[in-house]
Amino acid sequence: MNPYYKDFSEYMREMFPGMKVQKLSIDAGFTCPNRDGSIGRGGCIYCNNASFTPGYCSPNDAVETQIEKGKDFFRRKYPEMKYLAYFQSYTNTFGRSPDVLMDMYRKASESEDVVGVIIGTRPDCLPDDLLDGLAELNQKKPVIVEIGAETSSDDTLRLINRNHTWAQVEDSVGRLHSKGIRVGLHLIAGLPGENGDDVIETVRKACALPIDSIKMHQLQIVKGTPLLERWEKGEIDVEPFTLEDYLKLCARIVKTIPRHICIERFLASSPPEMVAAPKWGLKNYQFTNMLHNRLKI
Repeated sequence: MNPYYKDFSEYMREMFPGMKVQKLSIDAGFTCPNRDGSIGRGGCIYCNNASFTPGYCSPNDAVETQIEKGKDFFRRKYPEMKYLAYFQSYTNTFGRSPDVLMDMYRKASESEDVVGVIIGTRPDCLPDDLLDGLAELNQKKPVIVEIGAETSSDDTLRLINRNHTWAQVEDSVGRLHSKGIRVGLHLIAGLPGENGDDVIETVRKACALPIDSIKMHQLQIVKGTPLLERWEKGEIDVEPFTLEDYLKLCARIVKTIPRHICIERFLASSPPEMVAAPKWGLKNYQFTNMLHNRLKI
């Protein structure tokens, strides 16, 4: 057991006792409402989906094919591994009817050695009839919905072109929780105009909600994004964290989040060639070890 906080491995052991579980990312060809004109265009200013999508994912492949490719990738090292089908890329509850979505989630959940489903989405793309279907599926295999919240500041959400509000985050978390569905929130530290105190305020507000996990990472300024272009022109206020300052902030975050809420991660690690700033050159486990050493002090 991690002595400082509930980490992802402990969270998985609670949910799947005696199993070794790995996420299998899936790109099912979704888009986002702030990309296709439904509520906006261009997407989040920091987002380049290629920076975090594994090589075995391709929207040209069926979901079942991507799952099998993912298994082949991992089973060579861990033949007894079980899997979570992780609908990761873009907004995985948007643009298709609840019936079509549920058929896709069910088929993924029924794949051999898949023990649960994770669905990444936005707080404004969770209609009640879809939640009813997810609650039914959750009775058979665990369902986790990961919501991109990013920050509790509506001003920042507008600036980064999210085009949803914190009130919508609160509403969607409450409705999912009422259905018995596990909920995770994605949060980003260092968004334009925000400092460490702003991040801690968002974390506090997140922990006041009935959530099960938080996935935190530092803002990365990635090539091929509007954020990089505006940052280079001096049009937007972003000061990337130094490694030391981010370690200090994460130590504060650990002390803010109660142990019943899992902290899945602290670090984003896009391919180095895609990152303009900050350039730390660290893997997740390396950063986590540095953080744990700091927490021992």
